[in-house]
Amino acid sequence: MKEACGVVGIVAPGRDVSHLCYDALYALQHRGQESAGMATFVNEQITVVKDNGLVSHVFTDTTLRALAGSFVIGHTRYSTSGSANWTAAQPVYRSAGASGFALAHNGNLTNTTELAALAGISYTSMLSDSDLVAELLALDVNAGASLTTALRDVLSRCEGAFSMVILDAHEVHAVRDPYGFRPLCLGRLGSVDAVEGWVVASESPALDVLGATFVREINPGEMVTITKDGVTSTQLLAPAAVGEKLCIFEFVYFARPDAYLMGHQVHTTRRRMGELLAKQSSVTADLVMGVPDSGVPAAEGFAKASGIPFGYGLVKNRYIGRTFISPDQDRRAASVRRKLNPLRENIEGQRLVVVDDSIVRGTTTQALVRMLRDAGAAEVHLRISSPPFMWPCYYGIDTPTRAELLAANHTIEEMNKFIGSDSLEFISLENLRAAIELDGECCDACLTGNYPAPTPVALGGVVTSRW
Repeated sequence: MKEACGVVGIVAPGRDVSHLCYDALYALQHRGQESAGMATFVNEQITVVKDNGLVSHVFTDTTLRALAGSFVIGHTRYSTSGSANWTAAQPVYRSAGASGFALAHNGNLTNTTELAALAGISYTSMLSDSDLVAELLALDVNAGASLTTALRDVLSRCEGAFSMVILDAHEVHAVRDPYGFRPLCLGRLGSVDAVEGWVVASESPALDVLGATFVREINPGEMVTITKDGVTSTQLLAPAAVGEKLCIFEFVYFARPDAYLMGHQVHTTRRRMGELLAKQSSVTADLVMGVPDSGVPAAEGFAKASGIPFGYGLVKNRYIGRTFISPDQDRRAASVRRKLNPLRENIEGQRLVVVDDSIVRGTTTQALVRMLRDAGAAEVHLRISSPPFMWPCYYGIDTPTRAELLAANHTIEEMNKFIGSDSLEFISLENLRAAIELDGECCDACLTGNYPAPTPVALGGVVTSRW
């Protein structure tokens, strides 16, 4: 299972903003480790720099100095559509109009075949759904439409998830799909009385690192346009009738713990997940430990509610990427031991409660349990702070078939045996919703099979809804 991407857009008159964009992308590195890129506007032209690798590998001080200008967009990528090679890195650029435009996208479109037919092209020839959107926009702009008109025309035909930033001559646009599947927020550089610029980003920590003030989240279907004169808002697309459906896994796993989503800090919701999981699932044990990083807040909550001491049983190598979004199965399994190492003196002879955020294929969890047993753990009781992941996501997480999902094909007892743990329990969906303190505002199709928006039949999707 692969997550989508991180996007940034900054306008700060009189400043070269590439270094600001670098810091913001660095704060969003967890959302994509495959490639990174920036596009700036200066001297009436757009310059794009992008490459495979981490943000720190793609950009140097020399590169950033060359990306002069007060207008910038940036992207960190993990592929959910198209190729994973250099040519699919973003932002994508088209020379349509006076200055051209660049586009960066977080999400996944579900009707790419139909969209490609509108342009008279084969989707298989496109590098990604982001390229497809850029191509359709370019056709409209070359036919005489303004970029704003083209965005309304093209995005109204797009199905699925998209949070996009678009760089045009002297302005940056940011737009979110009508369901709000993927996060996007707005921040202000400077004070209310002395505004120095504006920032849009996938998560609020990207604002924090710049010293920007969080203003609000972009609404579903809304487009904000930032120029040197300030920010304007347009309801570009009608919000979905079912309301906002932010991905529930943003709270469970994807977002940074210091991020604020829908008015809630992610770390706090993860602690509550652990507390409710402990009340739901009692166990006799000596130590509660979390799997770094996203499992740790839930483990703290589990320990608090259960009275079992909290401790650390694993040391994380900070220079290893997220195994959940490693590009292939072999590298996922191999990276477990590179990423995590047990604290033998803490766990030897101990009955452990091991709290993790999710089980997808089960192979990394299996390797983790084996590692803990090899280090002398007497018992390993797994507690998972999300319900069983049973259905593929088509809105920005790459799980194309149910065959890849362990819980879709096995009972909990069978999963426990396969993984090798002494016991295995998942938080209930009701408790997960209660931990987030929301009332239906999240998409949980991966847990329930109830999709709030159409899914691609060609990929085995079944269009269902309970909203």
